[in-house]
Amino acid sequence: MILDFSQKNLKMIFEVDEEKRTMLKHFGRNVIEDSREKKPMWSNIAEIHVTGENQNDHHGAKHTGSSRSFTLRYVSHTATENEFGTKVEFLLADDTLQAVVHYQLYREIAAVRAWTVVTNIGSEPLGLEYVSSFSYTGIDEGARSANEKMTVYVPHNSVNREANWSHHSLGDLGIYSLGGSIKRFCCSNTGAWSAKEYLPMGAFENAESENAVMWQIEHNGSWQWEIADAANMLYLKLSGPEEQENHWYKELGVGESFESVKVALAVGSDFEGALAELTKYRRTIIRNNPENAALPIIFNDYMNCLGGNPTEEKEFPMIDKAAEVGAEYYCMDAGWYADGGWWETVGEWLPCEWRFPNGIKRVFDYVREKGMIPGIWVEIEVMGIHCPLAEVFEDECFFMRHGKRVIDHGRYQLDFRHPSVRKHATDVIDRLISEYGVGYLKMDYNIEPGMGTEVDADSFGDGLLGHNRAYLAWLDELKEKYPSLIIECCSSGGMRMDYAMLQRGHLQSVTDMTSARHNAVISASSATAVLPEQGAIWSYPLANADETSVVLNMVNVLLQRIHLSGKITQQSDESLALIKEGLDCYKQIRSDIPTAIPFYPMGLPKHGDEWFAVAHRYQDCIRMSVWRMDGENDSVTIPMSASISSCKVLYPSKLRGNARVAGNAVTVTLDTPRSAILLEIR
Repeated sequence: MILDFSQKNLKMIFEVDEEKRTMLKHFGRNVIEDSREKKPMWSNIAEIHVTGENQNDHHGAKHTGSSRSFTLRYVSHTATENEFGTKVEFLLADDTLQAVVHYQLYREIAAVRAWTVVTNIGSEPLGLEYVSSFSYTGIDEGARSANEKMTVYVPHNSVNREANWSHHSLGDLGIYSLGGSIKRFCCSNTGAWSAKEYLPMGAFENAESENAVMWQIEHNGSWQWEIADAANMLYLKLSGPEEQENHWYKELGVGESFESVKVALAVGSDFEGALAELTKYRRTIIRNNPENAALPIIFNDYMNCLGGNPTEEKEFPMIDKAAEVGAEYYCMDAGWYADGGWWETVGEWLPCEWRFPNGIKRVFDYVREKGMIPGIWVEIEVMGIHCPLAEVFEDECFFMRHGKRVIDHGRYQLDFRHPSVRKHATDVIDRLISEYGVGYLKMDYNIEPGMGTEVDADSFGDGLLGHNRAYLAWLDELKEKYPSLIIECCSSGGMRMDYAMLQRGHLQSVTDMTSARHNAVISASSATAVLPEQGAIWSYPLANADETSVVLNMVNVLLQRIHLSGKITQQSDESLALIKEGLDCYKQIRSDIPTAIPFYPMGLPKHGDEWFAVAHRYQDCIRMSVWRMDGENDSVTIPMSASISSCKVLYPSKLRGNARVAGNAVTVTLDTPRSAILLEIR
């Protein structure tokens, strides 16, 4: 039986064979001829490892050959219409286990959201060690050798190196043979920083079929994906936490169910085409409010500014200058709660009296008097080991392993499954809003508590997953309680840059990079990881900055969200005028940003590139930021995919260089290294 749920620009075709084994036969933008036989035992749409059962494959570390892949059989399927598009569900079962595999398709978007719900229908408990959220064998569809045509994109991520993509042939990844290899390429994360080494993403291109798939794992904790061969084809499997990599095990009692984390996959003819569809998909799942949808300009007093040492005396002139140049929100960052060193004492979130002799509310009232909305930094998920409350809270409020509290970087990890923790967190936020009048929360998170907790859990990973989901539920409650509140996600920059958090958080602090020239590369790349209207980048001119440096800082932010900071009170009149000109430019174009489709006419930026660019396609124009870094070449020609009728400079108005149309290309000249420009192309 062939079941075809294809729609415009997305082919999604299933096959149920005579033995009622269910395979995803085709997935991508195109379908091409392939003479190879797809073997059902390695192609089931659900891969589920159950404790004590045979993994009947020469698999090495690969997640293939689980016994349930052999026994689960098709029972039924449904295809219903909902607000997003078509929802497809496959019911598979054997004597003791039932799996419902979910696929949500989207109207006019070549993307699918997938997850699996497993239920114990037997008479004895079952131990789960791995549950796929998406499984597809045949990504190398076609006649040509996979080694010749397949490219895998890997999204490396780290503090100050966010969204640092690389691309590889199969040979680069050590995958050479198909039909008997135990080699795989695996990306995974264990812990609560979902993006500390890799973004929870990936992509591949098949040059023969002109299929590209980009995926994201929508989870704020542990996850795993792998590409390898099964029989004679390449497969892709995506999952949340599992036992082998992530120390996750779940005992499923009789009648109990487990739902895997959600994942999303978008398809195109190449990497940028898939990114375009994933961008559209992301916009369907975020939960916004009018205050954030306006894309207000946020001044934050931390980066290259007060650096976690605020006082009333220091804040007032900063507030004056932020209002003068056009900021609309003003956020007081770290340090407001401590007398001196504060890292290991955080947790009560009460203002330090000597810092604010007239009360912290006086500072926030002054922010409002200057026409801005006040905001504040808080790290609600942790408690310092020397915080007085740490002696009051019972051990079960914290992550525990081997009978001891988990300590990372001088802090304990609070467990949001515990009612006392949730009450504490809610009480703190209620006070910040009701007493101080804040309308913006910077929710930071600066520790990595590792594999999880043993409290009320079948495994460390089970405890972590429960906490992850409880924290998301708490955020949902917070947003419902305070619908006009803007919530910023931050984790030492982008260490938790995932779309479990970003469905709920309004914007993401992409990086803590303090160098504007390195920040430029991260800024340009960030649209792969986060929507432009959510990706906040620092603009932080140093004291007495020259005009080139000010312009570089401003171009870094003009196509996404702005975190203005730096030594703004120590700028010349000329530099202040350039900052204000940049913010005025932003206010003219920001209403278009939530419709932008990003692309990279010079390829994905890399640290060390002499020139790089990112472009946003809108309905009637393209806006493109171009950077010149170190190097002798003062000009670059950037090819565009369509003919160009005009090109104008949006920022800065006083340019040391020029931009001109040359056929289907734009030639940009910048006289000075480490400089930048924002263009509008029609």
